[in-house]
Formats: sequence, C-alpha cells, structure tokens
Amino acid sequence: MDIKELAKKSKKELETVLKELRETLRQKKFQAAQGDLKTVREIRNLRKDIARILTRYNKHDHE
Repeated sequence: MDIKELAKKSKKELETVLKELRETLRQKKFQAAQGDLKTVREIRNLRKDIARILTRYNKHDHE
C-alpha cells in the first residue's frame, strides 16, 4: 500500500482498510501454520501495511 494513497483516505476509510488487512493477516497466519502458504513474506508485508495505516490513522487525531 502506498503512503500517498493513505494520505487521501479519511479516518473511516482507514478503519475499513485496517479491518480488511487484519482479517487477511489472520487468514495468512492460519495458512502458514497449516503449511499451505507459499511465501511467508506476505505476512511481513501485511504487518508493515497495517503499521502504516495505524500511523496515518493516529496522525488524523493530531491534525
């Protein structure tokens, strides 16, 4: 996810994207535990995207 995309989103949109990414992360972790996930890097990328969204989300409180 691009930072410029996140800057354009409202707080409500960020909440929606955050929920979707957290659910995807949960599914990927489950797949990894079962051995079905081909690239574990997806989990790392999802966690980074979630962190980016949370950072932007918290900046909305201070603006």
